Parts: sequence; C-alpha cells; structure tokens
Amino acid sequence: MNRTEIQTLGEFGLIDRLTSGITPKDSTTIKGIGDDAAVLDHKSYRTLVTTDILLEGVHFNLEYVPLRHLGYKSAVVNISDICAMNGRPTQLVVALGISKRFSVEDIEELYSGIRIACERYGVDLVGGDTTASLTGLTISITCIGEAKKDDVVYRSGAQVNDIICCTGNLGAAYMGLQLLERERIASAGDNEQAQKAFEGKEYILERQLKPEARRDIVLKLGEAGIRPTSMIDISDGLSSELLHICKASGVGCSVYADKLPIDYETAAMAEELNMDVVTCALNGGEDYELLFTISQKDYDKILPLEDVSLIGYIQKAEYGCNLVTRSGNEIKLKAQGFDAYSE
Repeated sequence: MNRTEIQTLGEFGLIDRLTSGITPKDSTTIKGIGDDAAVLDHKSYRTLVTTDILLEGVHFNLEYVPLRHLGYKSAVVNISDICAMNGRPTQLVVALGISKRFSVEDIEELYSGIRIACERYGVDLVGGDTTASLTGLTISITCIGEAKKDDVVYRSGAQVNDIICCTGNLGAAYMGLQLLERERIASAGDNEQAQKAFEGKEYILERQLKPEARRDIVLKLGEAGIRPTSMIDISDGLSSELLHICKASGVGCSVYADKLPIDYETAAMAEELNMDVVTCALNGGEDYELLFTISQKDYDKILPLEDVSLIGYIQKAEYGCNLVTRSGNEIKLKAQGFDAYSE
C-alpha cells in the first residue's frame, strides 16, 4: 500500500481528499463541507454548525498563553465562523482532552475564559465532554448558530465587479505571536525582561491572546441593508481566505497593497523584526476579521460604516488572483498562511 505523507497535501489538500465525493443525503442539510459552517434547514431559519480543534504545541503554547485567555480565544474562533456566515451564534459545546499535569483549578481557569466569551456574545454553554490525554491539552469546541434563510452568506457568492472589503486591521495577531515567541526564547523565564519588551505593544499582544469575533459588523451590515455576496473570517491569512472565496465562486480578484488596513503597532513591530509588513498582513492569520464582498450597488451604503476597508475587487477567473503593489505591479497571490501539516 502506498504511503502519502500528510505534509505533501497540506491542510486543505487533506480536507479535499478526505471529503471528495461526500454529498448531503438528508433533506435538512443545505450546506455541508466547504464553508465556515454547515447549514441546516429548519423552515424559515437555517441552523449553522461549526467546530474547531486546538492542540497544545500546535495551536498554542502555554509558556506564554494564560489559560483564561486560551479559553476565551477557543470560544471566539468558533463564534467567528458563525459570524462569517452572517449568522447569530446561539450555543456552544466544549470537549477537552486533559493530561495529568493540569489541576482542577487550571481547567476552571480555562473554563472561566470560555464563560466570559459566552456572556459577551450571548451564547449558551450547553454541554461537552472531558477525557484523559497523554499529550497535553486538547480543546474541541462546536458552536451552533442561526440565520434567516435569505440572510445566510456563503463563500461561493462573489460576482465579477464586486467590491472586496475587510474589517479592522491585518497582521496584528501575527506580530503579537512573533513578539511572544521572541521573548520566550530571549528571556528564558525572566518575566521582568519580558514585561519591559512588551511595553507599548499591548495591542498586538491582545490581538494574539484575546481576539474578538466581528459580530458588531454583522449587525451593522444588517442595519445598513447590506447583504454581502460572499464572506469568510480571516483565520489563516488574507491571501488564503481570498483564494477560498475565489475558488468557491469561480472568480479572480485584485487586492491593493496600499489599501490593506495595518495598525501602527503592527508596522512598528514588523520593522523591528525586519519583516515586510504587507507580507505579514497577507499571510499572518488569526486576525479573525471578516473578509467579504459586496455588490457595486451597495457602495454608498458601505462607505459610512466604521472599521471597514475597501481593498480590491472581484474579476474574471482568467485574470487570476493578484496583489497590486504600491508601484502598480501585479503579484500572484499564494496561500502562505498557517498550515498545521507543514512542519
């Protein structure tokens, strides 16, 4: 029997291979694999279901991630997927794999973060499971949400000439991670030294340790009468998410480097680390901002919305997916964000 190493396929290649040929059979399944959340038909409403798994040593490092922050972030990344379907998160289910090095108090601290996130976003914690683990801490969370039938937004709805928009700013979470990793190595347990290095960089640290789902933007879009034609949350990097939308929609895109929203702290940290800030914004990941497209007819409606940037447009598939540099050159976009199977 032939053996194929997972890293030769990558995360998304593995998903495509495992799910090839799977088609929904139940009449209540509107959308299965291939979007931020599954969509189930319950008369005039759609039920949205999404799940994520976080592994110690792969997705988080407890040398610098507080358990309460980890619990909060674990809940938020799932809530964000529901928001990316233009939905309202309603319930959360938590499953944990726990090794012997964790105490009851440790898990209570983790759960306190989950509960804070649930309270903030109006989500009920309705169940879960725990089991012993031989390899550290494993967190698996399922979030359930809902949306009216005609309000659900998929990745596959982008049309030629649509405007590409994103919320907030990009690259901050990645810069926060780079800072944490640098100080973990440099300080070797010297907390005082690390604290000095963190001064003035609180924003990028918070973006990495305690991200927020953009439920506020979903509400603002509704109030403005805007239904995005496609939408996704930015978990693996802007480039990866743009390519997901374009592949699902059968289109291409052009996005402009000088239109990418980048915070001052992000730019300063990139300069300090001698990294290209545009590359960080495109490929950093874990921003959990919303990337979406809108029809040209909604241009005047989107302009007054705060914390939304217009960064490009959708074009025909044959033109490809490109980054337009500040000098006007076009560079082909590549998915260079986080891939758990690349190491």
